[in-house]
This record gives sequence, C-alpha cells and structure tokens, in this order.
Amino acid sequence: MDCAQYLGDRKRLVDETLDRLLRPDDRIPPPLYEAMRYCVCAGGKRLRPILALAAAEALGGTPEAVLCEACALELLHTYTLVHDDLPSMDDDDFRRGRPTVHTVYGEAVAILTGDALQAEAFGLLAGGRHDPATMIEVIRMVADACGARGIVGGQVVDILSEGKPVSRETLEYIHRNKTGCLITASVMLGALLARTEKTPQAHLAALERYGRAVGLAFQITDDILDVTGSSRDLGKTAGVDEKRGKATYPAIVGLEEARAAQSRLHQEALAAVSCFGASADPLRCIARVIIERSS
Repeated sequence: MDCAQYLGDRKRLVDETLDRLLRPDDRIPPPLYEAMRYCVCAGGKRLRPILALAAAEALGGTPEAVLCEACALELLHTYTLVHDDLPSMDDDDFRRGRPTVHTVYGEAVAILTGDALQAEAFGLLAGGRHDPATMIEVIRMVADACGARGIVGGQVVDILSEGKPVSRETLEYIHRNKTGCLITASVMLGALLARTEKTPQAHLAALERYGRAVGLAFQITDDILDVTGSSRDLGKTAGVDEKRGKATYPAIVGLEEARAAQSRLHQEALAAVSCFGASADPLRCIARVIIERSS
C-alpha cells in the first residue's frame, strides 16, 4: 500500500473533522476558544485518531463510523501536551514548531485550555452513535488510559524520577503509562466500535498486543530523537531530556540498546497482526512509520 497517501488522506479527514468540531461557540470565552483552536489546529501527526481508524478498518469497519470518537483522542492528546509544556512540568517554549500555549495565553489559561479539551473529548465520546454498552466500555477504557492508571500515573513517576537512577522496569512503567496507554486505547477504541458479533476475541486481543507494542516503540523513538534529532525537525527543543535528567532509554540502556528495543517492538507489532490479511496493512505501515520517523 502507499503508506504516505494513506496517512495523508486520514490526516486530512481528521483535520477537517477537528476544524468542524471546534467551531465558534458564543458560550465559550473568546480567549479560551482561541487557545483551544491554537493548540489543536497547530498540526501534528494525528497518530492516535489514525490508529483508531486503521484498527476499525482492520475489522472491516469504515473510518467515517468512528471518526468523531477518534477525534476525541486527539483532543485528549493535545490536552496532555498543553499541560506537559507548563512551567511546573517540562517548561517547554515550543510545540509543533510554534510557541506553546502558556507562552502565548499565559499559564492560567493554558491549564484551563487543557481542562476544557479533556471535557470536550469525553463529551464527544458520550455523544457517540454506537451501542450505549459499547460506548460505556470505551469511555471507561479511555478514562483509565488518561488517569492515575495511565498518563497521569506515568507522568507523576516521570517527574519524581528526574535526576535519579531508575531501573529498566520503572523506565518501562513510565513509558507504557505516560505515552503507551493512550496509544493502546486508540487502537482499541477503533476495534471496539467496529467489532460485530462475528469478530473473534482473538482478533481484539491481537490488536491490543499491537497497541502495546507500538505505544512503547513510539516513546522509545521520542527518546532517541531527543538525542539525535534537531529542534527544527522535532518542532520542539531537542536535548532537553538529558538536561533535566529524564529517565529515557538512551540514558538508562544506551542508544544502541534503545534502537534494538525499538526494532524488537516493531517485530512484536507485526507479529500481533499476522492473523489479519490486507485489511491490517495500514497498521503495519504505521508501525514502521513510528520507528522510522524524524519528528
């Protein structure tokens, strides 16, 4: 398949939907509305919603049937970036090649922008057109991925580990939670919304294994790029992990072993979806892009 064309087509679909979902609303204070659009419409790979669309397609579903719910994942991801960039967290000045939300709108509005995006995301999920029992299952799964058992828990351990020696087990916990959980949830959101009574449970389990593999691979790639990439390519300041004493794969196991782990996870992802035919080619393509990307 033409991987670049697939990703480009799906990204345009997601971008158009996000633009429509974040339409003007006179009930929202203009500075807040502007800040929400500023960070969401700043670009980005749209990996999480695209993974949801690709997982749905792997099970025979259509992208359009899960599009709004997939876009909720991008709102959640953007909320985590806005909060992650705050002075009290990573204190980053640039994200996606432009000044971060708190540098443009102030720290208080940035915090509230993240809060608003999170609420909007769950509102989108709650308003889904799918079977109510399935939507409750999806909402619970996504909430777990975002909360104390997922992103927030991983971020806390990440912060508390700065400048300290950590084990590889702790490092993997941080990465699987602060990044991997939402990526896995993205795959499973598409899978759960596209499943039918005929969908084998083994296929759902395979997609979850795929999500866990690419989720960890994505963060390891981020770790590697922070060492080897440029600020221009990354759209954010390079080299900050080492300066802050962050727990990363290159720091803990070295660059060579980090790349080896990246390769092993890529193979795990491919093996997980070996039970699918051509319908999972987009997932195979995304797994490769995750480890080959330069930003």
